Amino acid sequence: MAHPKRYFVNNLADYPGGNVSPNKGELKAKVLEVAQTICHKWQKNHHNCDGGLYVGLPGAVYMFVYLAKRPEFGSERSWLLQQATDYLKPALEFAEQTRQGGRKVDVAAFILGNGGVYAVAAVLSKELGKMDECKSYLKQYGQLAATVTPLNWLSCGGDEFLVGRAGYLAGLLWLRAETGCEVLDDGQVNAILDVMIESGVKYSSEHKSPFPLMYQYYKTEYLGAAHGLAGILLMLLSFPKWLSVRAQVRDLVQRSVDVLLSLQTPSGNFPCAMDELGGQRPPEDELVHWCHGAPGTVYLMAKAYMVFQDKKYLDACILCGNITWQKGLLKKGPGICHGVAGSGYAFLTLYRLTGDVKYLHRALQFSAFLHTPQFRQARTPDSPYSLFEGWAGTACFIADLMNAEKSAFPLFNIF
Repeated sequence: MAHPKRYFVNNLADYPGGNVSPNKGELKAKVLEVAQTICHKWQKNHHNCDGGLYVGLPGAVYMFVYLAKRPEFGSERSWLLQQATDYLKPALEFAEQTRQGGRKVDVAAFILGNGGVYAVAAVLSKELGKMDECKSYLKQYGQLAATVTPLNWLSCGGDEFLVGRAGYLAGLLWLRAETGCEVLDDGQVNAILDVMIESGVKYSSEHKSPFPLMYQYYKTEYLGAAHGLAGILLMLLSFPKWLSVRAQVRDLVQRSVDVLLSLQTPSGNFPCAMDELGGQRPPEDELVHWCHGAPGTVYLMAKAYMVFQDKKYLDACILCGNITWQKGLLKKGPGICHGVAGSGYAFLTLYRLTGDVKYLHRALQFSAFLHTPQFRQARTPDSPYSLFEGWAGTACFIADLMNAEKSAFPLFNIF
């Protein structure tokens, strides 16, 4: 029996040459249409808060603030910030409930827990000019460091991006960029980074991994951006000051990147996890997503190119772009985690990295595809309006096409 494809066959026109100029008016209209739909259809209740920034209401707060900060939405700014405020209220109440009796992961996680709620609350407060409130939320975020720093803080795997230390560090970088405040001192940040190295070395030696640094999440050695090695290594490369005084650690990280690079397939993709290296997945079943595969691993390879200045990492990025163009029109929906917008962000990343307008063209083509009759046959995600699965993250992607030189995947910025 033939396996149904995970993606729509790409019949879009590739870059014909010449200038590429996004129609900003059209893009803005599409973004505002999505934003209006979300505030009419995504109810502001506690039930919808579960799933944090990933699929919960905090993701709506993120989107509305993301748009409000952009000059193109200057005339809508006060409406956008009001929407963000309205969505934050139930999210904060829900966070307070989980803080009282919640599991450690729900309390501390950045993408899937309360960490993200405090982070968006801090950034929204700053946008509203409420610096005392901003500092109070930053303090709450900072206090979570004590939970995530111990080596075995989370038995299912406490290092990855969605619930683990990599995500917590991504939150710190985002808060630093958005508020200009240092949430933790260098010693506290370095302690988290050091324990991530300790965790990776320990697991690798105990399981005789070919990687100098390896991690598990629910006993699986994932390799991608969401739960796996790519997201963890990216965060380790995102703290240059820490890395610069640890030559041995820098070497461990680079060698781990190189082992991962050796697993890139001729077509450009990466396996989802180490247990797939026997080639269990046929090509039509491979995952070409931000969460698992080339559209997420491209961020690590781009960062490695920026840090180590070796062209082999850039070549890997270009291969990631090729497979994403071929197989990135995903049937799972619009979102940034495993949807069309996540693929589109891979092109925006390549555009920023290389300056080649071919990638801007491809990103615009993927954005246009979201509004075609063919795309209506895609699956409706469980959380259709959310930041990672649904239209909130997609709105960020469409907005980023208006000023692609400054575009960045939400909460995963490598530049």
